[in-house]
Amino acid sequence: MSQLQAGLVGLPNVGKSTLFNALLSKQIADAANYPFCTIDPNVGVVEVPDDRLPKLAEVVQSQKLVPAAIEFVDIAGLVKGAHKGEGLGNQFLAHIREVDTIVMVIRDFESENIVRAGSVNPVDDVQTLLTELQLADLQTIEKQQPPRPNAEKEEKVRWDVTLKIKSQLESGQCVDIMTFSDEQLQEVKSLNLLTIKPIIIVLNTDENELNKSVTDVLNYPTFRISAKLEADMAGLNRMERLELLQAYGISEPGLDQLIKITYATLGLITFLTAGEKEVRAWPIHKGTKAPQAAGTIHTDFEKAFIKAQISNYDDFVNLGGWKNLKETGKVRFEGKEYVMQENDVVEFMVNT
Repeated sequence: MSQLQAGLVGLPNVGKSTLFNALLSKQIADAANYPFCTIDPNVGVVEVPDDRLPKLAEVVQSQKLVPAAIEFVDIAGLVKGAHKGEGLGNQFLAHIREVDTIVMVIRDFESENIVRAGSVNPVDDVQTLLTELQLADLQTIEKQQPPRPNAEKEEKVRWDVTLKIKSQLESGQCVDIMTFSDEQLQEVKSLNLLTIKPIIIVLNTDENELNKSVTDVLNYPTFRISAKLEADMAGLNRMERLELLQAYGISEPGLDQLIKITYATLGLITFLTAGEKEVRAWPIHKGTKAPQAAGTIHTDFEKAFIKAQISNYDDFVNLGGWKNLKETGKVRFEGKEYVMQENDVVEFMVNT
């Protein structure tokens, strides 16, 4: 499966780049055997926190841990009128079209030294961003042509979908809340719209406000993070971070929450493999069947799939690996129709 991308989006001076840099610094500080790379100046690959991997490594005595990963993209700041090319609008919109989910970073902190570009109400700032995305989508829709007199069915379906979406956007609504038939959905995907992408709201908050309750903004999953605090913790080890967070009444780094929520919003789960060579978390979409999951390890494995030897993670750790699992009857053998589940530890059997 190709690397999935989450785009950090926001108005100017909301702390978006501070948050992005904290994400990258965190990985550098934490990751001895973990994959990390910066693809270009504004794209970074970060690991998905996973406490299961060290425990699996103890069982199979492996020194190499490979977690699942997500690409985060620091997208150019948006200004009002971006859909018309204002500011870096064209760059902003082009980059958003390439990502799989949008992380809206919204300013919810006070600072006399940092100019506020938006309003003092986070909901208004979210609406400003959504409006620019809606107007950009409306431009895309208005470029579509009506079907020809002798048009094929697909062309007519596309036009019906176009009119339906146009009405939605003109009413100030996003496409992500609309429902489509499977046939229509194929046409919708080809339009590459911005407002159909899943959205997460991150309120960049003063550290002293982190433990305050938060309500989802406009029905999008919403949580608080302090980009400044996360950046300040970049040089600390895990124990030092947890002690600092406890002083603010929180138990988990905001970056860990961000990565986990983004991963879930992308509709991903992980299956696990555990051997002496490496312990690894493999990202797949929910609903993936065993042969396709095998294909994420090696493309040839999908066609060569015979069956999957599977254990639940808890059983694997508690019983100490495959040998004891087999002796106690805790191993399952699944075929081509098996749908992979979170916490599956797997060995695939394939024709060689």
